[in-house]
Parts: sequence; C-alpha cells; structure tokens
Amino acid sequence: MRAARLIKMVLLLQSRPAMTAAELARELEVSERTVTRDAQALSEAGVPVYAERGRAGGYRLVGGYRTRLTGLARGEAEALFLSGVPGALREMGLEDAASAARLKVSAALLPSLRDASRTAAQRFHLDAPSWFREPETPELLPAVADAVWDDRRVAARYRRGEEEVVRELEPYGLVLKAGVWYLCARVAPAARAAGGGSFRVYRIDRFTAVEAGGERFERDGDFDLPAFWAERAEQFARSILRAEVVVRLSAAGVRRLPHAVDAPAAREALEAAGAPDAEGWVTVTLPVESEDVAHEQLRGLGPEVEVLAPAALRGRFARDAGRLAGLYGG
Repeated sequence: MRAARLIKMVLLLQSRPAMTAAELARELEVSERTVTRDAQALSEAGVPVYAERGRAGGYRLVGGYRTRLTGLARGEAEALFLSGVPGALREMGLEDAASAARLKVSAALLPSLRDASRTAAQRFHLDAPSWFREPETPELLPAVADAVWDDRRVAARYRRGEEEVVRELEPYGLVLKAGVWYLCARVAPAARAAGGGSFRVYRIDRFTAVEAGGERFERDGDFDLPAFWAERAEQFARSILRAEVVVRLSAAGVRRLPHAVDAPAAREALEAAGAPDAEGWVTVTLPVESEDVAHEQLRGLGPEVEVLAPAALRGRFARDAGRLAGLYGG
C-alpha cells in the first residue's frame, strides 16, 4: 500500500513543477504529516525530493528527475492497455498516435510485464455499437476531434429538424453512446451574451459543415465531461417521458418490466408501487414516451401485464388479444 503511494507521489511531482503538502495530501488521501514522512522516505531511497518552506513553498523533484514505469504491477499494466477504445480512436483519426503511445509504454515496462497488451486484449473487447445496426462514422468527426484536442472555436452548420442553423462553438468533448457520436460544446461568447445559453449537446452526424478558426478558446477548468454527460443523459431520458399509463403486473411482469421499457421509468414506477393484490399482481403508474411507444413496449410482456388506463390504450390491447384468440383459438 505504501509502495504504491510513494510511486504515485513521484509521478505527481514528475507531472507538475511543484505541489504543496496540502495538495499532495488531498491527491494521496493521507494527512500532511504522512506526506512529510513519505517525502523523507523517497529522499533516503535516492529520489531527489526537495522541500521548500514558506507560503509559496512545497515539494518538487530536483534536476528534472524522471522515473521509468517500473513500479507498475501486472494488473495496473493490463488496465492501462484497456483504457483505449480502438474503434473510437480509429474513427477520430488517432489510431496511429495511440499505437505509437502503446509501443512507448511497452518499451518502458519491465520485461516481465511487456505482454500486458496481449493478455488484456485476449480477455476484454469493447464493442460499442448496438446490435443489428451497422455503425457509420460521421464524415466530419475527425475535423471535430481535431478542434476538441486543439481547443479551437469552430463555425458549424447543424441540421435541426427541417432547417439548418449556424453556430459558433467551443468544442469541449466527444462522447460515443451506443455507436452514436455526440459533441459537448459551449456556444461562443457573443451567443452567450445574447442569452444563447452555455453548454449544449450536438449529434455529430447532423453537422453539415465544420470549419475550425485560428482562435483558441480558454477552457472552463470546472467543466467535468463525464458528470455533464450523465446529467444531460438523465435530463433527456426524463424529458421524453411525457405520458403515463396504469398497468397491473404479475410477478413475472415485475421482473421483466425493466427489460421491456426504459429502465429508469420502470425503476421509478416499481419504487412507488403498493403491495401486491390478492392474486399477487402489482398496480403501477408507468411514465412513457407516448401511447404508441407504450403499446410497442408493453406488448413484449404478453399476458404478464394488464393495461388499466388510458382507456384508448386498453382498447388497443383488447383488440390485440382478440386477434390472438382468433389465431390460436382453434
């Protein structure tokens, strides 16, 4: 445990000009006193850690000291080679750079760990697109990815419904969701000043033109891409659930409901459900996108669900049941 912490401390100091004891304590999740003891231990082991006292002081490595990646355990080395998404890197035009980086990391590892890339690839593979759908790489994805890496503003044309709109954007990050690429971007300062909002999400395949300018933008240091995406994804999932249906579910229907409808909607409905009735069925109020979508989704539960309301939807299921009875009644 301490050995791993000491290695992390060296790597932290190697990546920054200097760090205070408080900063190191926060990163390492220890006390400042422990940081002092660890720095002393590193110094005694020959790592040139230097402590500067005073308000502007802190810890730093002397003389441009660098360490090779000899402190990696096998599990850490294998996890490192799992961090990339080969298909996504290829679509963004970064496959060659990623390959070169993997070779350099492999060369820096201990000889006993240099098969980590092979052992990881033999055991895990990420296939991001959904089933029964051929993924299509958006033509403008590499241009958008370049702008994201370089922090360059872009002038973009975007299909919104039947019209095209022009936006000046500050591209912050890319997200690959079920085979579809999205851009998380902030509208340019002029649009923000005019009440144009701040961060937004755009589907890359709806861009019809993207032109990167020569001007770089200054990133908001507080922007957290995973947290932003999680929040927007939840908002989107809730925003499309504009209707409600009331249904009775058998025990099997309760188990299968999260697989038939939107999982968050099923969870919300089941958490608010009352006790089962005398027949063991549970009545729930289920948020749905629309009556048509509910009809398609709930049909998959067959006789394990009974629609109680709205009356129009119950009527559709009654007609479905009549047709099935006609087919199988004999």
